[in-house]
Amino acid sequence: MSITEAGLAADDAIIDVGAGASVLVDQLLQAGYSDVTTLDVAGDALAVSRERLGTDADRVDWIVGDVLTWQPTRRFQLWHDRAVFHFLTNPADRDRYRQVLQRALAPDGHVVIGAFAEDGPPQCSGLPTARHTIDQLAAQFPGFHLVKAVRNEHHTPAGGVQSFNWVLLTERP
Repeated sequence: MSITEAGLAADDAIIDVGAGASVLVDQLLQAGYSDVTTLDVAGDALAVSRERLGTDADRVDWIVGDVLTWQPTRRFQLWHDRAVFHFLTNPADRDRYRQVLQRALAPDGHVVIGAFAEDGPPQCSGLPTARHTIDQLAAQFPGFHLVKAVRNEHHTPAGGVQSFNWVLLTERP
């Protein structure tokens, strides 16, 4: 799923939750987005992205922190999460995640969540995962409207295949 489907302007604030060493930040900057924030618990992974971007890293707000305890100081037009939500197997952790999302999301903002599909792996990186159908994933965000959903197969560097479901959500009017 492409975040461009959210209809963002180049100066809209975007946060990539669980950004790690992902190249999404590179792609956002290359596409002309100017207000990009990354959040990840692993500072080393964010350092990989910073180094890869070189001087362009100065155009990004880098936050090392746990999304469940993070206190947002601003609002974002787009919340993007590829593969954090499926690690939240405890309902209380999912509640905290939704609370942080609500505090961070602009009133007319969009949410993109990518999480393991119902036939995705029950564990990843040695941790248990929660798996969801598209309907189950969308239902995890009451008060939001499902705009679009897609399923894709992620090919891991080790040659494995992981099934993902993606949802694009907006707050209900």
